[in-house]
Amino acid sequence: MRLSFLEIGLFALVAALIVAALPRCSGGGARGAVVLASWTLTPGVVNPDVTQSTIATTICRRGWTRTIRPPVSYTDDLKRKGLSQYGLRGPPSGYQEDHLISLELGGHPTDPRNLWPEPYPRASTVDQAENELNAQVCSGKLSLADAQRRESLLKHTAG
Repeated sequence: MRLSFLEIGLFALVAALIVAALPRCSGGGARGAVVLASWTLTPGVVNPDVTQSTIATTICRRGWTRTIRPPVSYTDDLKRKGLSQYGLRGPPSGYQEDHLISLELGGHPTDPRNLWPEPYPRASTVDQAENELNAQVCSGKLSLADAQRRESLLKHTAG
């Protein structure tokens, strides 16, 4: 069977629409949805106070992230906006307003370009990866910049 250019184009359009709708198909919430961070909406922003030379007094100091974490009232407002911007449905409780570059890796705490709605349970799994990257940076096995690049790629390409 030979398809015409019109049929191929129509098939490609339908496939693109299905793929675009996938993050919305989450059974009434975020459970099971794979949502990639948008390079445009959430490119990631680093905290200027965290550099390779300051990691001992910032991200490698126990409890430091608690001193800079924004209040839930701030992140909940961003989460509602982000759900709309990303075209996501379901209850906000199905998502974590996540830092694209995590606080553990020197991400900016409040810049909206560093925050996005990441669905549960994926958000919890990614938190473990963030902690592992932080341990590698703090042990000297990985540079801060390399860890930030890995985290960004994870969230932009693997959900």
